[in-house]
Amino acid sequence: MSTAGKAIKCKAAVLWETHKPFSIEEIEVAPPKAHEVRIKMVATGVCRSDDHVISGNFVTPLPAVLGHEGAGIVESVGEGVTSVKPGDKVIPLVSPQCGKCKSSKQPENNLSRKNQYGRRSGTMLDGTTRFTCRGKPIHNFLGTSTFSQYTVVDEIAVAKIDGAAPLEKVCLIGCGFSTGYGSAVKVAKVTPGSSCAVFGLGGVGLSVIIGCKTAGAARIIAVDINKDKFAKAKELGATECINPLDYNKPIEEVLQEMTDGGVDFSFEVIGRLDTMMSALLSCHAAYGVSVIVGVPPNAQNLSVNPMLLLLGRTWKGAIFGGYKSKDAIPKLVADFMAKKIPLEPLITHVLPFENINEAFDLLHAGKSIRTVLMF
Repeated sequence: MSTAGKAIKCKAAVLWETHKPFSIEEIEVAPPKAHEVRIKMVATGVCRSDDHVISGNFVTPLPAVLGHEGAGIVESVGEGVTSVKPGDKVIPLVSPQCGKCKSSKQPENNLSRKNQYGRRSGTMLDGTTRFTCRGKPIHNFLGTSTFSQYTVVDEIAVAKIDGAAPLEKVCLIGCGFSTGYGSAVKVAKVTPGSSCAVFGLGGVGLSVIIGCKTAGAARIIAVDINKDKFAKAKELGATECINPLDYNKPIEEVLQEMTDGGVDFSFEVIGRLDTMMSALLSCHAAYGVSVIVGVPPNAQNLSVNPMLLLLGRTWKGAIFGGYKSKDAIPKLVADFMAKKIPLEPLITHVLPFENINEAFDLLHAGKSIRTVLMF
């Protein structure tokens, strides 16, 4: 019997409050309204940004269904939806592409005015949510909410992909891989023969390394305090790995000495203010480019001496690797299918969806790069 137009009861991981584990609950997912799409999720990755919500560093309304790095199959569509149909394999877009606002129309920009990173309303675009649990409305997260067997997204926040794509792998293109890879090839525009430093070797940081290697960087220096990450970093393209704890001087000074004044490109992929400053200082004062990739702690600011930029450094950042998501995701999936980009080395664990708290334990312990949860 068709479920189109009807509410669906299913399992979801609900975060009721910060600093608490997820609770696997039966929720009710309302049918999609006009210009919305309901998706049966197949796989979702566990990203550090979700963990920032648990810790309170990334503030969003609770209770909520988190998750934003997923892939699934369209179950039904609302009135007026034309870009996808039931049965299509899709990836929800954490960075939607409306194609209408001033920002979306700018060729080099991808931050739609309808992006949830700034608003964090916890709702669909119409100000309501499609989730109910125990008779209470449950908030959406970043317009995606992939920690549920079914989710509803706005049409501007979903991309159709190759029907042959393995969803348990390409789900990483929904956030982690694209964010890191694009930060190197699209935001920084890493050049052949250049030197790069990557701070943080989680899934996103390793994806930055893949991007730097693809762009032809000659020297890629991986920086992390967890030496267990070094082998994987070298496998994916790092030429050297260094641990800041091994030195009695600031790591930016170490990198400056290693590279005759600083690297050409540096990337902060942790989300700490101190490492953002270290990454900036580690790139060359006259022409270095430093990119902030990690999500910074909520309500914290940096104090910066303008002289650090006046001499010629560039400091920049971008959401989702600077990619216009609806356009880019199908192409990135095609590149993966053509074996132009690797995703498998980033996936260290595959668990049943119900084991979501175990996945976050692995993340906290530094034992995983990407855990994929299967529905």
